[in-house]
Amino acid sequence: MPYTFHRRTLPNGLTVIAEVSPSAHTAAAGFFVKTGARDESGEVMGVSHFLEHMMFKGTEGLTAEELNRAFDEIGARNNAFTSNEMTCFYAHSLPEHLPRTIELLSRMMRPSLNQSDFDTEKGVILEEIAMYKDNPFFVLYEASIEKHFGAHPLSHRVLGTTESITALRSDQMRGYFNNRYSADNTILALSGRLDFDAVCDQVGALCGTWTPTCVSRDNSPPPLAGGEFILQNEKVTRAYLLAMCPAPAVDDDRRYAAALLAQVLGAPDNSRLHWALIEPGIAEECQASFDPHDGFGEFFVFASGEPARLDEIWSIIRRELANLIASLAQDDLERLRNKLITGATVGGERPQDRMHRLGRLWTYLSRYSSLEEELDRLAAVTLDDLRAVHDAFPLKPVTVGRLLPA
Repeated sequence: MPYTFHRRTLPNGLTVIAEVSPSAHTAAAGFFVKTGARDESGEVMGVSHFLEHMMFKGTEGLTAEELNRAFDEIGARNNAFTSNEMTCFYAHSLPEHLPRTIELLSRMMRPSLNQSDFDTEKGVILEEIAMYKDNPFFVLYEASIEKHFGAHPLSHRVLGTTESITALRSDQMRGYFNNRYSADNTILALSGRLDFDAVCDQVGALCGTWTPTCVSRDNSPPPLAGGEFILQNEKVTRAYLLAMCPAPAVDDDRRYAAALLAQVLGAPDNSRLHWALIEPGIAEECQASFDPHDGFGEFFVFASGEPARLDEIWSIIRRELANLIASLAQDDLERLRNKLITGATVGGERPQDRMHRLGRLWTYLSRYSSLEEELDRLAAVTLDDLRAVHDAFPLKPVTVGRLLPA
């Protein structure tokens, strides 16, 4: 049976949305909060991700150990993530255990934020920051977004910095939580076999006391600083390059063409950059991607290889960027479009994937678009659409970063 969409907004502003299928074998639920690194001040950079950790430390009447054991007892798989623009806490389980899953997630969403847990978890966050300093891609990526966005909060690191996390106080975290984790800045997305009315009644009882704050976000396109830079690191032995270009925002209908254009340029296999750099052995890896956000978007090109060949790699990338539109053929469009549609369709068979798609889209757009509608939009993209999005967003890198051995 097909999925049907349901929506209800509680009196306090908390929105509950669901795609329901009586024939599904599982059910999934996720609380999406419209907050992330771009919503933080520089003083508390990293607090959203820190809060993600604190949500698992227990709440009133439920310790961290009891919370973890309760999820295990019903066989639910739960996790969370934090990005620049949203934080999500989710789980999927058998349909008969969904009420208990929703109860546990709801209780998680109002953590105790104890000082002792805060002090302990601060050390964990600092270790995580140190670990990512050993990842060449993240070192270059974080430096690139700082160069790209300059003083704008979009330059903030999701994990924060060693300095910002070390200086962060628990009262600052509570203030941020009370402001951003409000009822009207949160949605509950669900998918699978479930009774929507019963879920809404349960959520109303569990979350009805959450207060609204009318918090907002400035999503106007940010000014770009950009430029070229070189990092040197004695821990790396290869050379890495990352280039960034402006692209359509998540609410821009040109995002479908932009996604396909990025695939033609730099899909992991059978793309322009794959055949120009990977297949002949000039680069070890090279990919392009399109990343749409709230109010703006980005095209990325990432490559790595021998340090002595980095100039050659960059020269070939620039050649492929310059020649991309002239080289487009209908075969490119059909082949990569079919690949994207297949991937989305396969994901659409899993309630957990549908829940994530539903929650992300509503958090960004506050409107519903079915999977079938999204696939139709992809299927309708033409070569002229690819050319038009390229005219509006030329693939001319604004920021180019290199990471080299010291």
